[in-house]
Amino acid sequence: MKKKNVLVFVGHPDTDSSVGMLASEYVDGARAGGHVVRRMNIGEMEFNPILRKGYKEIQELEKDLIQVQENFKWADHIVILYPNWWCSMPAVLKGMFDRMWLPGFAFNFKKDKNGKRTSKLIRLFKNKSARVVVTTGSHPIMIRFHFGDFTNEIIRGILGFSGISPVKLNVFGPIEKASEAKKDKWRSKMYHLGKKAK
Repeated sequence: MKKKNVLVFVGHPDTDSSVGMLASEYVDGARAGGHVVRRMNIGEMEFNPILRKGYKEIQELEKDLIQVQENFKWADHIVILYPNWWCSMPAVLKGMFDRMWLPGFAFNFKKDKNGKRTSKLIRLFKNKSARVVVTTGSHPIMIRFHFGDFTNEIIRGILGFSGISPVKLNVFGPIEKASEAKKDKWRSKMYHLGKKAK
């Protein structure tokens, strides 16, 4: 099996959470499998998550956002973990993508013969794969039944837009009511996924 560069990104502001625990299991498994792992925790980062003027005026990226970009470029496989809050990712995680998922970094647009930008998309991360891991307070099936797909934004709108494929998904819940036996099962799942860098 090919050894991979793996970025594990914890998108929960509280690193000491169930999301952080699942991330640790994945990291341990990936290292046991001989993969090279970098872990980042959004709760330890300092940056302004508000994109003030869209792409009209690009804000200077803070050091932590530059590090995220460098790690995304470095990684063969990216694992993003976060809690489902109001059928979406935490605002700080969305704000991170708003700020650093920029043209020229994750995607671009072709220009015509006159140098004007066209709508033809250039996906800059075509040789990467990803896994999105989401924890929920309710049963995942119930959430999907009542509210639809709550992961489309990150899987298709962000990662897929830049060419990352495949993007696999795991949803674990209800997290607060889970027994220790159930949590052990989830930990084992993450460890073995990490070992294969999948």
